[in-house]
Amino acid sequence: MSQASKTEPARPALTPVAILAGFAVLLGFQLAGETLVVATRLVLPSFAFPGPVAGMLLLLGFLVLRKTLDASTNAVSTGLIGVLSLLFVPSAVGVIQYGGVLVDWGGPLLLAVVLSTLATLLVTVFTFLWIAKLTGKQSS
Repeated sequence: MSQASKTEPARPALTPVAILAGFAVLLGFQLAGETLVVATRLVLPSFAFPGPVAGMLLLLGFLVLRKTLDASTNAVSTGLIGVLSLLFVPSAVGVIQYGGVLVDWGGPLLLAVVLSTLATLLVTVFTFLWIAKLTGKQSS
C-alpha cells in the first residue's frame, strides 16, 4: 500500500454520465453568465463585461453559499486545469499570425502593458491601505 493511499480516501471512478453532469454544471454557469450580460445590455446598451467571467463569478458565489463541490464537477474542473496550457495554443497561433502587427505596434503595446500593470499595482496597494485604515488593522 502506498503512502498516498494511506492519507487520502479512495475516490470512486466517475461514470461517463457523471462526467457529462460535471461539464453541464460548468457550462450551465457559463450560460447563466452570458444570459445575465445579454439581459444587462438590454437595459444598459453600453455595458461591456465578458459573459464567461460573469458565469465564473456566479459559480464562485454558488460555491461560497454551498461550501462544497460535487465529485463530478470537481473531477471535470481538475481535468480541465490539467490541460489548460493546451487551451492557450490558439492564442499563441494568433500571435504568430499577426507578427507584422506586433512588429509595427509592439513598442506601444509593451508600454501600455507595463504602465497598466504599474497602475494596477498602485491602485491595489492604495486600496489595501485604505481598507486597512477603515477596518483599523495596520500592518506590523
